[in-house]
Amino acid sequence: MSRDPDGVPPSPLRFGYGTNGLADLRLDDALALLADLGYDGVGLTLDHMHLDPLAPDLAARTRRVAHRLDALGLGVTVETGARYVLDPRRKHGPSLLDPDPDDRARRVDLLLRAVRVAADLGAHAVHCFSGIVPDGTDEDTAWKRLAETFTPVLDAAATAGVPLAIEPEPGHLLATLADFHRLRRTLGDPGLLGLTLDIGHCQCLEPLPPADCVRDATPWLRHVQIEDMRRGVHEHLPLGDGEIDFPPVLAALAATGYQGLTVVELPRHSHAGPHFAAHSLPLLHAAARTAATATGAGTASVPAPPPGDPSATPEGSSTP
Repeated sequence: MSRDPDGVPPSPLRFGYGTNGLADLRLDDALALLADLGYDGVGLTLDHMHLDPLAPDLAARTRRVAHRLDALGLGVTVETGARYVLDPRRKHGPSLLDPDPDDRARRVDLLLRAVRVAADLGAHAVHCFSGIVPDGTDEDTAWKRLAETFTPVLDAAATAGVPLAIEPEPGHLLATLADFHRLRRTLGDPGLLGLTLDIGHCQCLEPLPPADCVRDATPWLRHVQIEDMRRGVHEHLPLGDGEIDFPPVLAALAATGYQGLTVVELPRHSHAGPHFAAHSLPLLHAAARTAATATGAGTASVPAPPPGDPSATPEGSSTP
């Protein structure tokens, strides 16, 4: 339950911040910062600077992080969106869709490691994504590969009791909520296959407003990422810099009874990560208060960001 410093009734939502937006900080320092700021948890991206999933002694390092999270009172979701953790030349490569079966197996191995890490951390879910359709691969073949490569990860998640939360990502094979349902039906509607809902992505390309996307996604919702965004432009923006009306979104989330983390995702803002972490949480609290108390919450907007260093590197239409 999110801790509001202003003494108002707490929101039922639990807010976190993604370590992919704190890439210049040591993991220990990032976790301490988030706890000090009042966050409820962290979206932990497995990467070379933050719990490297490929380095030796992963289990022992994971235990140390688990103890640290427990000491700080932080919940966690494990995220697997590191750009170059598997290949120093290909962003987010290899993927579950690559033509080379050995390359697909490397991504599967990363996800299996993420499931084990999540189980050891007591994480709410493991986040993942499909990847883009490789050149020369038709969509039917890509969907078949996705179902085949995802099956052993689902099996491992079932054994570990950790939900998987696949994210519709603009530009990927699985890009929309409709695509998520296609995969779900193809796999026979497995119980541990859940959804990562990125609120900005809903604003960017879904036909329904973000609050309606939340309501439609409720039965499968396992992880939520949040940032601002504009229609038709895949650029992660600080809260208040885009077009999203946040109080209705948070009201819809609270109404679902969602128990996981709602994690701010600003990976292109790591150059000023502590600044954006400090200023995002008050804006979320303000929007949550509006959602809980204002009868006209559907027409309210998140306040403008406080003054500071709002500079960012534009993302264009590429994935984070």
